[in-house]
Amino acid sequence: MSSFGFGTLTVALFALVCCSGSDEKAFEVHMRLEKLITSLNKILLLKQTQWKHYLISNISHDTVLWCHFTCSGKQKSVSSNVSVYQPPRQVFLTLQPTWVAVGKSFTIECRVPAVEPLDSLTLSLLRGSETLHSQTFGKAAPALQEATATFSSMAHREDGHHNFSCLAVLDLMSRGGEVFCIHSAPKMLEIYEPMPDSQMVIIVTVVSVLLFLFVTSVLLCFIFSQHWRQRRMGTYGVRAAWRRLPQAFRP
Repeated sequence: MSSFGFGTLTVALFALVCCSGSDEKAFEVHMRLEKLITSLNKILLLKQTQWKHYLISNISHDTVLWCHFTCSGKQKSVSSNVSVYQPPRQVFLTLQPTWVAVGKSFTIECRVPAVEPLDSLTLSLLRGSETLHSQTFGKAAPALQEATATFSSMAHREDGHHNFSCLAVLDLMSRGGEVFCIHSAPKMLEIYEPMPDSQMVIIVTVVSVLLFLFVTSVLLCFIFSQHWRQRRMGTYGVRAAWRRLPQAFRP
């Protein structure tokens, strides 16, 4: 017998059938977990002379639930495997870098916090509807931890025309549950063409020549201005000295 529960509020409905002909006084029930890690909360929902129906809660991990009962003086027990799950609520996608040249590498990372059981989780990294990478997780992975999937690829021109996203799927069908799917928000890459080396050399040469011409023109302007200033000051000095000479010494 198996039951399924969500998070720390695991629900297991237990129906116990006793041997025929027994009365209510002869029917006693005791329930416990396989490992007494947490206290067990149980609520009696229904009962008859030959069975009792309980609501079990406060189970936070996969466990085996044992029910011991006495039927007409005979002790018996039954067990139920209880599986706890936490469906993915958020999926985060990161592109690094977000602006990349054609032929250069970039990385896609997908993160899903607090999901359980990890061995039933699959993360798929998508470009449009195309699956680039899928990742599953083993049973040894710790529960309620952040699940991460990464994938590195070379940038192509067409990558700039597609959305990148992550799909998280928690498949519990094999355990008697359902399938939970959630997508991340889509993101896009900014793709640009790398500049050829020859073109870069031409640009550097042109910039260098223009800078040289600019500096040369500034220096020439400074030299001509100084020369013009000196010539002008020299003429004014001779005229002033001529005026200061006495009339007798003038020719």
